[in-house]
Amino acid sequence: MINNTPHDNMIIPTHVAFIMDGNGRWAQKRGLKRTEGHKKGSESLKQLIKDINRLGIKYATFYAFSTENWKRPDDEVSTLMRLFEDYIDELMASADKAGNSRIRFAGDRGRLSESLKSKMAECEEASKDNTGLCVTIAVNYGGKDELAHAAREIARLTNEGYLTLEKITPELIDSLLYTSGIPEVDLLIRTGGEQRLSNFLIWQSAYAELYFTDTLWPDFKNKHLILAIEEFSRRNRRFGGL
Repeated sequence: MINNTPHDNMIIPTHVAFIMDGNGRWAQKRGLKRTEGHKKGSESLKQLIKDINRLGIKYATFYAFSTENWKRPDDEVSTLMRLFEDYIDELMASADKAGNSRIRFAGDRGRLSESLKSKMAECEEASKDNTGLCVTIAVNYGGKDELAHAAREIARLTNEGYLTLEKITPELIDSLLYTSGIPEVDLLIRTGGEQRLSNFLIWQSAYAELYFTDTLWPDFKNKHLILAIEEFSRRNRRFGGL
């Protein structure tokens, strides 16, 4: 029987990141359109945020839409974008009820619709002073794109005389990432059976513990999160030391 509650021997990670994989396959297994899987996955996300908050995790980052996902069929992309807008409305309505949560978004917003960008900015502004769980949703996000964005900013600051080579440090790069101010990932969970990072938080996950599960995202529940944290608690994190 899978334990559904935390116990004394568990080490609660500060920052957990999620690659929410398997929505389309979940739907196809049931003879449904892939878009139905994304809708179900959105429901799972809402519940999991509540579970994460109860566990005392301080930061949670979710990979919602990558820079590569634009290659998907137009109807699937359109559905995802509509789901994002609807979900942001729910986030704004429930941020305080869900434990004083702060909402952030990571990624390049240039390609997003004006209505979606407006809602993202409104949601961030409305929750910026909240002190509970920090939820980050990665939309049009790619790790390589993020590092290129930071490199361009370093080049600009250097050309304008604000930076010297000696000032280019890992800490400076941290400050120029979409996740500025958020600690590095402790535990990265990928659902759906694949075992790769898929260009997600590649800088921030340098010392993350990786956990892969065959469970498809719409089926990922609190009990599966507990399993991942139990495994995390057994890991010996040495960070290059002995």
